[in-house]
Amino acid sequence: MRKVVFYGAMSIDGYLADEQDSLQWLFDTNLAGVSTYEAFIEQVDTVVMGKTTYDEVKKMLGEEPLYPGKQKIVFTHQMKGSFPEGRYVDGDVRTIIKDLKVATGKWIWIVGGGGLVTSLMASELIDDYWIQLAPVFLGSGKRLFPEGDYEQRVTFVEATQMGEMVELHYQKKQMTKKK
Repeated sequence: MRKVVFYGAMSIDGYLADEQDSLQWLFDTNLAGVSTYEAFIEQVDTVVMGKTTYDEVKKMLGEEPLYPGKQKIVFTHQMKGSFPEGRYVDGDVRTIIKDLKVATGKWIWIVGGGGLVTSLMASELIDDYWIQLAPVFLGSGKRLFPEGDYEQRVTFVEATQMGEMVELHYQKKQMTKKK
């Protein structure tokens, strides 16, 4: 069975984007030194995100290809069909991820946003978390972990300093929900 993983950054106060969905605060962070991204992305063949996250990443990359060689799945109620290396989907997030999980392949990367992440957390479908903390307080914006019913305990794996950021790696524990 394939692993479902979250790998992404947030501000110290828990935001993954500002009020305008911008990620500029992340691109303004000095990442000099060690990076876990190159080793991480080699394990991934499927990238899953919401439409807002997809649009913002595309805007930041400009003409540069978005996750080349990776299948892209974008959750949206507005678009239908496929695009180069991917497809738009509309449906139950948990069912779609469960189907992907049992298919042949490498890891499934949940890029964002917060609603997608917490929906999968509530169903205990995320196996590993790599959360990078950027040295910025945004004060408002889009939360990585909005309120929801997803309480669970995870196991610490390691911490890595990446320039100005600190990355925390956690794994899901079995039977984490309170009864």
